[in-house]
Amino acid sequence: MNERRTPAFWCLAAFFALFLLFLYGPTLTIFVLSFQGPEGGLTFPLNGLSLHWFHVLFEGIGVIDIGAALMRSFKLGVLVTAFTVLLAVSAALAFRKNLRGGGALFYVTVASLIMPSIIVSLGIGLSFRLLDGALRQFFEWAGWAGTAENFNTSMGLYTSALGAQLTWTLPFGLLIMFAVFNRFNAAYEEAARDLGATPWQTLRHVVMPLIGPSVVGVAMFGFTLSWDEIARSSQAIGDLNTLPLELQGLTTTVTTPVIYALGTVTTLVSILVVSLALGLAALGRRRSGAGR
Repeated sequence: MNERRTPAFWCLAAFFALFLLFLYGPTLTIFVLSFQGPEGGLTFPLNGLSLHWFHVLFEGIGVIDIGAALMRSFKLGVLVTAFTVLLAVSAALAFRKNLRGGGALFYVTVASLIMPSIIVSLGIGLSFRLLDGALRQFFEWAGWAGTAENFNTSMGLYTSALGAQLTWTLPFGLLIMFAVFNRFNAAYEEAARDLGATPWQTLRHVVMPLIGPSVVGVAMFGFTLSWDEIARSSQAIGDLNTLPLELQGLTTTVTTPVIYALGTVTTLVSILVVSLALGLAALGRRRSGAGR
């Protein structure tokens, strides 16, 4: 502890401090500017200090219903989280056995991480447009003229947008769960089976408590990645936009600090979700340690 710091240490420390400033400086700037007074602008210095722009935000910005967009993003994020956790855990359990074609399936799944997001979005949007055409033809062939006439599109939050976001969140969930099971001690499962536990009881009472904190981490990744996703949803969203897409549109039309207020609200939601996930993970680790 009494060792003298070398110049290299201070250079690296300064570089790290600059990195943190670059990483979090814009967020802190937006947070501060969102508390501008009613006459404040988009830049420093602050002209008063108030919650005026938050009131303006929740009263509505033009034709955009921010509250509805926020709820759409939240509901979609929860659904994406549920599917990500379910599919990632199920796939990781399946890959523990010798799965024929498992290697190819794994690489196909994680390949979406290296594909340009906008290309994935365009591909999904095109696929659903082709599906729409096929559905209209089917309705006409079946004699459902009214349904064919009123049918608009099958694209939407819980169809195309859900699929588009899963191409982003699911590979991350798979990679996390594969890493967890690579260092999972199978002796616990063997002990449970020796004591007469069924496969379901072993999974429920032994495996899940041990991997619980990692499952919470997968859920956190799923929600936060969905919460601020733009590129993969942009061409596959349907008629109703998520909050990030509304925010992207507002940046070209809104010239008041209300845009900063919106950024602050979305950031606080992300921090709340991350804090909740970390708390659940810590609770899971504590219970797992107490049960050993």
